[in-house]
Amino acid sequence: MFSTQNFIIYLLLCAGVTYLIRMIPLVLFRKKIENKFVLSFLYYVPYTVLSVITVPAIFYATSSYITAAIGFITAIIAALYKGSLVKVAALSCLAVLIAELIIKYL
Repeated sequence: MFSTQNFIIYLLLCAGVTYLIRMIPLVLFRKKIENKFVLSFLYYVPYTVLSVITVPAIFYATSSYITAAIGFITAIIAALYKGSLVKVAALSCLAVLIAELIIKYL
């Protein structure tokens, strides 16, 4: 099943991978990056990763895909109207709650 020896091996592997991910860029890029394409690529990486993590989680957070889509669309519309993060989250949660109640009682 699960032993202490396996845990230590897994822990060392995770620590090694984490260390390599942080160390490799320091070793490979010794001078300042000046290429505009690479700089623009690196600028958008955090936004892309956040989107890739968040969007699938949205569709698995509710009891149906329909209510999740309603909340997602509400969040997009609120964000396009320059709503703050708190307003966007509150409106999308409210939209999901209302949609869930409508589906439940229909």
